[in-house]
This record gives sequence, C-alpha cells and structure tokens, in this order.
Amino acid sequence: MALVNVDTLLQAAEEGGYAVGAFNCNNMEIVQAIIGAAEAEKSPVIIQASQGAIKYAGLNYIVSLVRTAAEAASVPVALHLDHGTSFEQVIQCIGHGFTSVMIDWSKHELEENIKVTNQILQVARPLNVSVEAELGKIGGTEDDVVVSDREASFTDPDEAAYFVQQTGIRSLAVAIGTAHGQYKGEPKLDFDRLTAIKEKVQIPIVLHGSSGVPDEALKEAIRRGVRKINIDTNLREAFTDGVREVLAEKPNEIDPRKILGPARDKMQERVVEKIRIFGSNGKA
Repeated sequence: MALVNVDTLLQAAEEGGYAVGAFNCNNMEIVQAIIGAAEAEKSPVIIQASQGAIKYAGLNYIVSLVRTAAEAASVPVALHLDHGTSFEQVIQCIGHGFTSVMIDWSKHELEENIKVTNQILQVARPLNVSVEAELGKIGGTEDDVVVSDREASFTDPDEAAYFVQQTGIRSLAVAIGTAHGQYKGEPKLDFDRLTAIKEKVQIPIVLHGSSGVPDEALKEAIRRGVRKINIDTNLREAFTDGVREVLAEKPNEIDPRKILGPARDKMQERVVEKIRIFGSNGKA
C-alpha cells in the first residue's frame, strides 16, 4: 500500500492504547527486516531515517527503498525524518516524499523552537505530511545530534502545554530520562513527569532513546501516553551480532548475501520483539 503519515498511525494508537515502533534504517537489509517483522506481526510501522542515514545512503535511495517496500506490504508504513536539525533538510525530505518529518529545534530557546516549528508546519500540513517536534533535551549521541549530560534537561509540563498551544503540533518528543546510544546503566524514567505532560498536552507523546529501556518501563510509558517509540541502537546491535557470528564461524566467507542475510534475520527478530512489547501487533 502507499505510504501513510504518522499522525494517522498515532491517532489509532491513541484510541487503542498502544505504541507504534519507529525503527531507523540505513540500507536495504534493515528496511527488509523492519517490513518483514511488521508483516509477520500484522503491525503498522514507522521507518525513519536520520540525517546521518541520508548522508550515508543518499536521499533518493532511502525514499526508493522504503516506498518500494511499503507498496508491496500488507501493513501501513510511514516514512519519517528523525531529528531534522536543518530547516533545509526537513524541507528537502518533504519534497522527496517523506510522509512525516521531525523538526528538532530543542537546543534553541523556546520561542525560537515555536517559530521554526510553525514554519515547517506551514509547509507540511497542506501536503498531508506529519510533523513531530521536541521539547527538552534528550542526552546522548545519534549521528549529528550530540547532547552532553550537562546540556540534557527534562521537559517542563507547563512549557509543553504552551508549546502545543502555540503550534498545534500533533506529536511531541519529550525528555524524561532516556538517552540516545548505548546506556552505561539502567535508565530511570520520570513517569510522574510523563503523566503531567500528557495531562496538559493531550496529544501522542514520542519516546526517543528507547533501545536500552527495560520492557516493563516501556509498557508503563505506553500506559501513560507514549504512542511512538524510537528504536535504533537495538537494530545496530542485532546487525553486528549477525555479522560477527557468520565471520566467527566462517572467517573466509566473502559472499555479502551470506554475511548480511543472517544479520537481517537477527534484526527482524529484534523488531518482532519490540512490536509485541509496544502492543501494535495485530493492529494493522
């Protein structure tokens, strides 16, 4: 089927009390793993590309891979830009067929974040493209986005309410204790803050940096209003595990298909696990 926008998926998730997984892609095998898992679980899915992925694979390749996969799929698929920190990059992705974009102006002052988010909304909404924004600073590193422990700050519920009122945004990424990349210890999420934010904004909440968050914590976040959960590091781990296992057993293997095929299978298994945790299985 044709690509859908994220707002459509998150509204259904809001009504159904589950979350939709947003999985980062960089190449064909990752796209195939995500789609394979979504179809096996009869789940809607969001495939997202970061600015780093676009630099690596090329914008046209990313769009073509995901669009080809979506058109052959039996489940709803959205194509989302993850952490768009360049105004020009966000507009370029909209022009190339992304059905959803994230404008991440969270490092800037609140009013500047509101201003730029509204500029993107003016372009995106007439084209039926979803827009996600971020308030607060999520720690860690993801491609071009680096936030130190010192810079990381939790989302203020009152600021979130003001931000949504001033923009009319329909999904908001918040900082409640997650971080990008691999965790050094177990993250402790501020669930009371999440509940306060949700009560004030009444829109789907997005959780970034979710790969190392315990399953029960993710389920609790969903119960409190998280409707989109981003997963990237877990896929990287599964991919490299698959490659290492093949090369450890067959160090002289030179066929990319025999190296990358098992890596794809490992990633698909991981996506299936996440879909079941998120509760989106059977919701397509």
